[in-house]
Amino acid sequence: MGHKFAEIAFTEQVKKIQAEQGSRTNYAQMEQGPDFNNLLSQREVSFIQARDSFYMASVSETNWPYVQHRGGPQGFLRIIDATTIGFADFTGNRQYVSAGNFKKNDRVSLILMDYPNRTRLKILGRIIPVASDDLDTLAQLEDPNYRAKIERAFIIKIAAFDWNCPKYITPRYDEKAIEDMIAPIISENKTLKSAKKQKKELPKVIGNGELELIVTGIRQLTPRIRAYELRSYSGGDLPVINAGAHLEIPVLLAGNKFEKRHYSICSNPNRRDIYEIAVLQEIDGMGGSVAIHEQVALGQNLKCSMPQNHFELPHDDNPVILIAGGIGITAIKSMAQELQSKGKKFTIHYAGRSRKEMAFVDRLQREFTDKLSIYPKDENKRLDLTNIINSAANNATFYLCGPEKLLTDFKQLAQQNGIATNRIHFERFNKVHNKDDQPIKVTLAKSNKTLTVTSEQSILEAMIEADINIPYSCQTGSCKTCQVKVLNGIPEHLDLVLSEKEKTEEKLFCPCVSRAKSANITLDI
Repeated sequence: MGHKFAEIAFTEQVKKIQAEQGSRTNYAQMEQGPDFNNLLSQREVSFIQARDSFYMASVSETNWPYVQHRGGPQGFLRIIDATTIGFADFTGNRQYVSAGNFKKNDRVSLILMDYPNRTRLKILGRIIPVASDDLDTLAQLEDPNYRAKIERAFIIKIAAFDWNCPKYITPRYDEKAIEDMIAPIISENKTLKSAKKQKKELPKVIGNGELELIVTGIRQLTPRIRAYELRSYSGGDLPVINAGAHLEIPVLLAGNKFEKRHYSICSNPNRRDIYEIAVLQEIDGMGGSVAIHEQVALGQNLKCSMPQNHFELPHDDNPVILIAGGIGITAIKSMAQELQSKGKKFTIHYAGRSRKEMAFVDRLQREFTDKLSIYPKDENKRLDLTNIINSAANNATFYLCGPEKLLTDFKQLAQQNGIATNRIHFERFNKVHNKDDQPIKVTLAKSNKTLTVTSEQSILEAMIEADINIPYSCQTGSCKTCQVKVLNGIPEHLDLVLSEKEKTEEKLFCPCVSRAKSANITLDI
């Protein structure tokens, strides 16, 4: 027997109903192979320690179940060891129903809820009252900073536990969670009030592109990520897009300097009435995300370029594996929705620092329960790229969006495992910058200019500063728009799109991200 929870909960009658309802095959797999669902891992420990209440069921002498709520300070349900938990029982209404039931039947069932993240943990065990003279155990369970009177204490020996699916759990938030979520808005409000006092007017229209949009909704997804709902300024339908498309959002930086920042359109691509983008505020970034958080308000008019797409899904029926790191979920979310609407096979792997910092995690769990795997770092859940590659079908296509390390690690593993490059598609959400980059000399043959590119610049940025007329778009090495031929020097290719033939035979080069291994490089522009 494998899964301990299944061993206890799946009686013959339960199995019979599972078979009648068509779920028996899936649950039968829980009962196979080695399992440790009676031993708490770090994931369960962290979850239990974060709770300030739970529901507890006992069974009476008349065989009636009785469910009671238990509450206390966060972490009052203590971890004793990998198979044992305990709690101090505070004075309540003095009915003592649970305490009486445990005198005759020591079986207990707990449900622990995390409403904001729509997560629940079920625990089955045997409960033991702590003797009044067992001072060591009592000391482990009490909280000297909590004033409620302790009447008794219990130890629970865990028989099994199981994580439940998030379906039908309504998110609810306590005061602290709400305070954390609105803190950025309050901070921004103070900034705007201060700016108003100093008579600094924010522009009513930003940008000069041909697509005129208006901000009709703003949502705080996480403490640092804000979603912006954009509609046509004229009220009509928006241009048709496919998943993976992005918008160039105009931003006003310090010194009234206009620049453009690229953001994936993360709304369902089947919608024609709105586009939605999600912006992670990066205080130590290049200023664009901070400007958007500070400047873009309800009713703001944005004149953007038309949507572009350098990250389109395949048109075949091969399975697709979607991998997102952090804010990279913005591109991956719409892809999952498009694949789902077309009935195609896909899975999603989503990694982040913590659930509370992972945008759309509740929405994704509702829509893609059986297709989604999430990896919050603070729960010690690791995105295992090797396992994902080894478990993939031979004809699977991979789409990744995330930090540079994620993309680099995957490229190396894919190469080691012989995965063809045409099966791998990347999108960056940041410009490439390596702290070890050295200044380089770039000669522009047709322009008759030589530029010194600093370690903090891309070659493209230096060319733009020198008023070189070069087309560009993504600035992340994902689109080929700025490609140019190398005439001399040794290039260091850091783009995500050029083929080996284009790099070696055609000598093409993407100056938005790529640099040079030689001290000098000459470009045909």
